[in-house]
Amino acid sequence: MMKLDGLAAFVAAAEAGSISEAARRLGLAKSVVSERLAELERSVGTRLLQRTTRKLSITEDGRLLLPRAHRILFEAREAAAEITERGGTLSGSLRISVPVSFGVLHLGPALYDFLAKHPAIDLTLELDDRFVDAAADGYDAVIRHGPIGDSRLVARRLATTRRMLVASPDYLARAGTPRSIEALEGHRGIIYTNREADWRFDGPSGWTVVRPRAALRVNNGIVMRDAALAGAGITLLPTFFIHQELAAGALQRIDVGYEAEGGELFIAHPRARTASSKITALTEALRAAFGDPPYWDR
Repeated sequence: MMKLDGLAAFVAAAEAGSISEAARRLGLAKSVVSERLAELERSVGTRLLQRTTRKLSITEDGRLLLPRAHRILFEAREAAAEITERGGTLSGSLRISVPVSFGVLHLGPALYDFLAKHPAIDLTLELDDRFVDAAADGYDAVIRHGPIGDSRLVARRLATTRRMLVASPDYLARAGTPRSIEALEGHRGIIYTNREADWRFDGPSGWTVVRPRAALRVNNGIVMRDAALAGAGITLLPTFFIHQELAAGALQRIDVGYEAEGGELFIAHPRARTASSKITALTEALRAAFGDPPYWDR
């Protein structure tokens, strides 16, 4: 008979690609994970993972079992949580993926308050700017800034966001302050590489696109902000990165007569799973913590 701890070891090893990393994620010794995997393979009568000295790969039988193992573990966790919730307590594991910069700057205080109210929840927070596969990688939910294009996910809006063109007073003193869309093309841009390099602005005639000359391309918003603070050029950033710097005068907003394309912050969970009470409670806690409009846009 398959045991839940064996299925958990199998799922962690299949996702991590190594027994060592699976052991780290589970908080167990490597030998314990190996033993649980071996016991699971004996119980199903087939090899689920192919082990070599260099890597761990999943077999065809393992690929067949993996999505069912996910569902079994999810249902087991949810069943235990529902029993606890009948007594008015949220409990159980919760694994969330969040963009690095937003998580560092804004998620902590909201989550700490949430965990203080629900101490029986075991939260795993993974900061990652990759667009992880929530369904396949075993996340209960992901938080993303921008559209959710995966039809396998159900998304709920947490907050709206604005984007602004900004630069340091030093850069603008040296290079001049652009007052029009056309003037932007003569300036140095700090560009986010995980998004289309174009800057989009909404004007009277519709969307206008600007392709600035890149001084720096980088996939992290905090680095973009810091490069702008250092006078490297003009950047277009969500206000949750720069609201304090704008208030202090360390960065200045650049008005070219058009509003930059905005965005939205979402939390999304796999469509194949009903949103748990924990996800619903977390969603409401984050909405309350960010506010409407969010505090970075007030």
